Amino acid sequence: MKKQKKIVLAYSGGLDTSIILKWLQENYDAEVIAYTADVGQEMDKKKIIKNAKKLGVKKIIIQDLKNIFVKDYVYPMIRGHALYEGVYLLGTSIARPLIAKDQIRVAKKFNAYAVSHGSTGKGNDQVRFELGYHYFGPKIKIIAPWRIWKLKSRTDLINYAKKNRIPIPKDKKGAPPFSVDDNLFHTSTEGKVLENPKNSAPEFIFQRTTSPEKAPNKASFITINYKNGDPVGLNGKKLSPAKVLNKLNQLAGKNGIGRVDLVENRFIGIKSRGVYETPGGTLLLVAHRAIESVTLDKDTMHKKDEVMPRYAELIYNGYWYSKERFKLQKIVDLKRNKVNGSVKLKLYKGNITIQSRQTSSNAYSIKNVSFEENKTFNKSNVERFINFHKKKLR
Repeated sequence: MKKQKKIVLAYSGGLDTSIILKWLQENYDAEVIAYTADVGQEMDKKKIIKNAKKLGVKKIIIQDLKNIFVKDYVYPMIRGHALYEGVYLLGTSIARPLIAKDQIRVAKKFNAYAVSHGSTGKGNDQVRFELGYHYFGPKIKIIAPWRIWKLKSRTDLINYAKKNRIPIPKDKKGAPPFSVDDNLFHTSTEGKVLENPKNSAPEFIFQRTTSPEKAPNKASFITINYKNGDPVGLNGKKLSPAKVLNKLNQLAGKNGIGRVDLVENRFIGIKSRGVYETPGGTLLLVAHRAIESVTLDKDTMHKKDEVMPRYAELIYNGYWYSKERFKLQKIVDLKRNKVNGSVKLKLYKGNITIQSRQTSSNAYSIKNVSFEENKTFNKSNVERFINFHKKKLR
């Protein structure tokens, strides 16, 4: 008897990927394996399993990747101070490479001939997923339903779901007010109510941040402890990467920190408006720059700032596994072993204030910067320094 082929689908358990699962079963003579990567998104595992089983799925895999996500993806990106177009902390972008990598691992484990995803034909995620698939499984077929099926609208999807008795969430019976992607690092919201950039983002769309106006009237304080450029704990208590980010999310979120409203340039050439919430990530970025300011030399810091826009663009465009990103990461991490110590932050109504930086590094010298006279800095050399740079003006 001939073995049935297998397809591994990136499955969320929601309406769209449930429709895709059924569509794959109807259009391909293959067993569909439902794969869910747990990167800290809000999800109901029991519901995912229940919905997949209703569609006849025998293999349902939910993989906990939270610590790997923060340690091997978020932290390296934070070390690079990556901001796309000046403000976006790349929360969706940084999760896709990991999901793609692990999905290919599962495909290889079960000898699947293909993988599939639910990304739309106008978005960036299809690129991010498929570049990751290609890097780890170049011979594995990629099925992108949104680019090939005949379902063209939300109405088509609803009708297909009704026909196949796929549960339809009440808020999706009509056009949804917005679409959401979330993980441990961020939440992104876009579409419908946000499509016209002249409209203010309504308060009800924010899910993990309190508005600054409604934030506590009393400031909160947090100390982030660093070793080799990465957070290793909070307030002197050692914590796993996922727990560090989770606690920072809660603290920053309740203090109204981490909101960004951006009209961005997508990789495929379309402009889109997105509202992002990255509370803990915003604290990590501010604190990391603060600890580097007292541990790294000027040339190293400025070189990192120089490469950052390109580094961020590579992540946004899905090139996490590219030779160029690996090369830039080496520049980013050149002296990370010197980045040790702690940073204390004050959080108050959407604002972050650096309270203190502590390190045993000697990169910062109180003697050199003191206004008191001292013998450690020869001021007579300054005139020669200025004269040398005058020549560069001509």
